Amino acid sequence: MCNNNKRVVITGIGIVSSLGLNKEETFKNLIEGKSGIKKITKFDASSFPVQIAGEVQGFEPEKWMDPKDVRRNDTFIHYAIAATKMALEDANYEIKKEEAERVAVVVGSGIGGLPWIERTVLELKEKGHKRVSPFFIPGVIVNLASGQIAIMFGAKGPNSALCTACATANHSIGEAFRILKYGEADVAITGGTEAVISPIAVAGFAAMRALSTRNDEPEKASRPWDLERDGFVMGEGSGILIIETLEHALNRGAKIYAEIIGFGMSGDAYHISAPSEDGDGPIRAMKAAIKDANIEPEKIDYINAHGTSTPQGDKIETLAIKKLFGEKAYNIQIHSTKSMIGHLLGAAGGIEVAVSAMTLKEGIVHPTINQEKKDPECDLNYTPNVAVKRDVKYCLKNSFGFGGTNACLVLKKWEG
Repeated sequence: MCNNNKRVVITGIGIVSSLGLNKEETFKNLIEGKSGIKKITKFDASSFPVQIAGEVQGFEPEKWMDPKDVRRNDTFIHYAIAATKMALEDANYEIKKEEAERVAVVVGSGIGGLPWIERTVLELKEKGHKRVSPFFIPGVIVNLASGQIAIMFGAKGPNSALCTACATANHSIGEAFRILKYGEADVAITGGTEAVISPIAVAGFAAMRALSTRNDEPEKASRPWDLERDGFVMGEGSGILIIETLEHALNRGAKIYAEIIGFGMSGDAYHISAPSEDGDGPIRAMKAAIKDANIEPEKIDYINAHGTSTPQGDKIETLAIKKLFGEKAYNIQIHSTKSMIGHLLGAAGGIEVAVSAMTLKEGIVHPTINQEKKDPECDLNYTPNVAVKRDVKYCLKNSFGFGGTNACLVLKKWEG
């Protein structure tokens, strides 16, 4: 537990998702229970066992970056730059030279520039090494999302990138939170970004039998906790937050969405892709986050769950919540953002923390759609199909990744 008593708040949000190219559109569509999952258009997936995904529609990178920079970076960086610019504008914050060294960047990606890697391997084989771009390496490696953000916006503080599969963005926000708590920066740009809806990624996840094959009903494919769930649906996009020490935010008169009050991590040490059957790892991560927040578990009244729509994962997350909260678990408002935008892998937590902050601020919890048949092992309140108005005050945000890596955050409604 960090001994520093600096408080950290969320002051800016930027979102690129399959439900919208900004936070307003995305949140509105989530509240209305709309699905962003459709047939894949980025490549011909007609021969693949999986033909659906949550693709970003209508995104024009040239609106956010110089055309030459667009060509020199893969799509996951394009999304990160756009979401960062939106988040900075939302926070009404411009990085000034005198503050540059006090602005950190911690933005992660689960996979990085896999589509460009895939294209380059094919081009290398067909046309030889001279056709490989000199911008290929810096255009695909995971830390160049953070690197390009720092370069383009002038952030000279601590700069890093985490890569922890589906827990990446939660870990990134947690790391940025600690950087601010320890006084190493006053402001941080943080979150996650991902863009790997490509032949090799879809084929790889399909080979693991991790993805839904409900190709005829894309909008109904992601169905967390439903009895007929058959796997997750890949999504893409970026969720970026501007977080600040409370002192810094108040001094400049910033609007505040929510306060981050706790962060916890754990490892399953169990399996490369399956969760531990007793929920041990998730339970310890949730406990650690709540302890770091210095609150009693009973305070948690809202969970933005990992909720991927996999048969085993949803069952184990439910089990872990029930073991930790006991009978209180049935009174917690739970939902899965992934039911509508799919699973954004390393970017998932970025958008989901942003959505959680907006939920705390607005007092309305978006639904988990496609709740049609109850699974007797998944019997909590998952906010089925219709949004619920509820004045929630303490949010637990769960993210769990391949390799048994777990990251949880606790957010508090801002009432200052």
